[in-house]
Formats: sequence, structure tokens, C-alpha cells
Amino acid sequence: MNLKLFKSESAVSPVIGIIIILGLTILSISSMLIYSVPTLDGLEDMAKAQKVEQAFTVFDSRTSKVALGESPIQTTYVSLMGGTINVNGDQDAYNESKIVIVTVDISNPIYASFDQYRWRGWEPYVGVGNFDEFNCSLGSIEYSLDDRIIAYEGGGVWSKYPTGSTIMISPPEFHYNGETLTLPLMKINGRSGVSGTGDVGVSISSNNMPIVLYPTTGNRVNPLGADKIIIYIKSEYYDAWANYANSQTYTSATVDAANNTAIIELDVIPPMGESTLTDAFKVGILNSTISSPIYNFSFNFVASGAQGLNPSNYDISASSGTKTLTYTLDKTAGLRLDVEYKDTAAGSEYIERWSNTGPITVTGDPETATVDFLSETYIMKYSDGNSNDAYAEPDFSWGPIGELSTLPDLIIDDTNNQSTSLNNLTQHYMKLLTMDGSVIFSIDGGPQDPVDYEESTLTLYYHGMPGAITYLHITKNELDAAVTI
Repeated sequence: MNLKLFKSESAVSPVIGIIIILGLTILSISSMLIYSVPTLDGLEDMAKAQKVEQAFTVFDSRTSKVALGESPIQTTYVSLMGGTINVNGDQDAYNESKIVIVTVDISNPIYASFDQYRWRGWEPYVGVGNFDEFNCSLGSIEYSLDDRIIAYEGGGVWSKYPTGSTIMISPPEFHYNGETLTLPLMKINGRSGVSGTGDVGVSISSNNMPIVLYPTTGNRVNPLGADKIIIYIKSEYYDAWANYANSQTYTSATVDAANNTAIIELDVIPPMGESTLTDAFKVGILNSTISSPIYNFSFNFVASGAQGLNPSNYDISASSGTKTLTYTLDKTAGLRLDVEYKDTAAGSEYIERWSNTGPITVTGDPETATVDFLSETYIMKYSDGNSNDAYAEPDFSWGPIGELSTLPDLIIDDTNNQSTSLNNLTQHYMKLLTMDGSVIFSIDGGPQDPVDYEESTLTLYYHGMPGAITYLHITKNELDAAVTI
């Protein structure tokens, strides 16, 4: 009998092929599910977050209407989608969400010891001299889903990622035009919260009666009398606050990460104009992008007695860090002016000295003299002021822009009869001196000061560096918030 028919294996190959194809298909689908489901979940979470961000941006706009008096109450609806929304407007929240503004005078003796880049660094000095502090609690409204947080705080909307980094979604109420800083601070009142999957309403109401924090009375007046304004923003979103400040044209910020604080520092432009001469005056930070930022800097000296204007080493000087600039008037064969600039960061032997090549006119009875520190006709000649010629370079401050030097880039050598106008010296050295902020010039007339200060005047005008401030307007806006189902 022929049994080959029953022993044939010709039908096995198609079956095995189908099984292999089916297995590969199942394996492929499984792999796709393994790798794509987390991605799809991530995309779903991202879509949820974007939806909430859009709702909070609308909420921000409507809150501004309430704060500015356009509407007594506004409600915005937010889809929870499995997340939680909380109103954080109590003392516990205020401890972690707060703005503190400090005004300080650089002439204050405590300024050198003031740790301005640390949260609460101001506390030991409040009330000492021209040192003032005022603050406003902020609070927040937060939506959270897993480790993703979207929040309204301080008039802005912020988003925090699971990695801990934060970004700004909508800018805060922080308005600065290079001269005036306006801060309508938004304080959230209330404590409520809800979780779930449906839509909830977030209501904001206000009595539309903002509290003015600045200007008020006493030292809190405009134009500002302090030399520096320092704004501390304590917030879970401090790094996004700092990034926002750094993105603006006129502001910059540092952070105290250990205390979740962004720190914004602004220099105040001291008063300008013509004023009665005193033994001290301030000059703010100059706009170094302008070749000649000072456009009026002159003294009208009037003699105090019969001896006339006969000064001996009448010094007008200022220091900033390692830098010192001194103008010296004396009367030997006519009233003359010397200029000295030194920077100990370059070395103790690095000194640049200049002498006026002709006398300054003194007229009248009582004697008077106008000394224009921006004069193009007062020609100053360089004289080597270094104690060790073997090591010192007399032109250390003239060169490319750096910590020790600025433009113009000149080679100065006392052997080549180098000279320039008093205006050029003043513009150059004053830019270097104010590089780090305002400076105070002191006048030392010696034991027999020949100047009548009540009759003498100083005239000073200049272009301040963008980022300096003259006026400050701060209000606190109380906002009552609640979540409703």
C-alpha cells in the first residue's frame, strides 16, 4: 500500500508561515502599544495643560478688569480633567508668595554691610537712616495635575513642569518705561479648592479701592530720594519671574535659589539741575553707550571773604569700589585744575594725572570763577603719576571696554606731550566711575575753605543709563477669590 499521501509535509509550510506572520504582527502591535501609550498619555497631558493655560490667560485678563475697576466681579470656567484647583489666599500661602520693596541710600553707613542679594537680608536695617521697606502678600490660584502646575500669581500666569523649571505664560502687572516703575500688586484673598473631571468656576471680586503703598508721606515721595530700589519676589515660580525681568529692556534680575526669590535691582537717578553748592552731591550711573553722556557739569564759585578765591588743594572727589576720581583746584600763578584717576584693582602704582595748561579766570568782588568740567578750551596735559615706572602702564583706563577701561582706546605717554580737553577727561572717567552705580562726590576745601557755599552753585545734567528710575507708583489691590462648582 502506498502511504506517502499521509506522510506528506507539503501543507506544513503555509501554516507555519501564517503563525510566524501572526506572531510578528502581535509583537509589532505590542511594541507599538508599549512605546506609544506613554507618548499618547504625554500628548494628552500636554493638551490638558494647554487648555488650562488658555483658561488662566483669560482669567488673568478678566482679573485685571476687576482690579482696575472696570467690573466688580468676573468668573472664568476651568475644566478640571482629573486635576485640582486651589485658591491660596491665607497666611501660610502669603509666607511663600510675597513681594518686598526696599529703598536704600548709598550714603547710609550700613549700605556696605547690607546683603542685598539674600531674602530677608534687609531686616536688620529697616528704619536705620534712609532705609525703608514695604511689602505686599500675593497668594495664588493654582491648577495641578500630577506634577504639572499652572498658576495665577502677582498679575501673571506661570507654568511649572515636573522637572521643576517654570515659564511665564502671561506677563505680570510690572510696568517700567526706563523712568517710572508702576506696580499694581494683586493680593489673592480666600482659601478653597476642588478636584474632579468637570468644569468649575473661579470668581474674582473687589471693592475697587486699591491701597497706595508709594508715594505716601515722609520718605515715600516722588521723585525718589533713595539711590537704589531693590524688589524681592518670593515665589514658587521665582525663576520665571527672574527670566521675565531679564527679558525686559531696562531690567535685570538675580536669584536667591535657596529661598525661592527673584531679586530686581534698579538705580535711582539723583536730582539734576542747578542747585546751591553743598559739600556733597550725587551722580547717577551714566549711559555708557553714549560717547558724551554728560552735557552740563559746572561750578560757579563765589569767594567767602576778603582773601578771595585762593584755594589750596580744594578737592572734589568720589570713589566707587576700587576706583577714585579727584579734581583739585589750587591758586598758584592763577587758579588751576588737576585731575587724578586711579584704580587699585589694576595696582597701587596705576595712577593717571593731568594738569591744566592755563589759568582759570577769576573776576569780580567778591571774586567769582566758573569752572566748567566739560570745557573744550581747558587743555589738560598728561603727567606720569606712577610711583614705579618700570611696572606701571599710564594708559590702563584707555582702551577696549572692560572692568578697568573704556573707550576711547588711546595710548598715553608722558614722553609724547599727550594732551586733551577737560571735557574728554570728565566724560571718560565719569563713565568708569559710575559703571557700578551712583557715586557721591565730596568737597574738601581744607581748613581755610575760601568758598561761600550759600552763594556758589552747581549745575549738573547727564543722560542716565536705561534701567535707572525716577518715579515709583505702587498699589495693593485686594482680590477675593473662590472656586464654585
